[in-house]
Amino acid sequence: MQEIIKQNILESIRAKEAVINQNLDELEKAAKIMITALKNGKKLLICGNGGSAADAQHFAGELVMTYEKERPGLPAIALTTNSSKITAWANDFGYETVFSRKVQALGNEGDVLVGITTSGNSANVLRAFEEAGRKGIKTICLNGKGGGKANGLNLDANIVIPSARTSRIQESHITVIHAWCELIDRTLFP
Repeated sequence: MQEIIKQNILESIRAKEAVINQNLDELEKAAKIMITALKNGKKLLICGNGGSAADAQHFAGELVMTYEKERPGLPAIALTTNSSKITAWANDFGYETVFSRKVQALGNEGDVLVGITTSGNSANVLRAFEEAGRKGIKTICLNGKGGGKANGLNLDANIVIPSARTSRIQESHITVIHAWCELIDRTLFP
């Protein structure tokens, strides 16, 4: 049992080391995009499915409430909330348009859409990016498994976690989210 625990933790460490070695410039670029938007009074829209939906809500919560220091709330909306709207829309129009519809309704030029997908192939996240592009909304993809179809989009930043395991990608996503929260806090509230 201990060997399995040890292997999982070491694999997580290696995945995060690969993130540093392969994505540092793109991570910094994404942070600067979000910081600039927030400085200019714009908001972050964040979406994902399954565990990535929980990560989207976690990220928005850290920004709206507080991360590690007391500060004013920041405008961030997790598009994954309100199950009544999501299921009603998906039932009548298809799940693949749930997030693009919310981007259409809530997004404005200069805002930032952060899409979280472990595969880069989530149709509803990809369509949200397309809608964001039409509206002049900056786009950041927190990605994995080689990047998938998201690699073919015109994204402002695309962070591909270099792992094929969903669990390692998700662990790296939350680490990246926390690093972004700290950068946002330190930059906007020194």
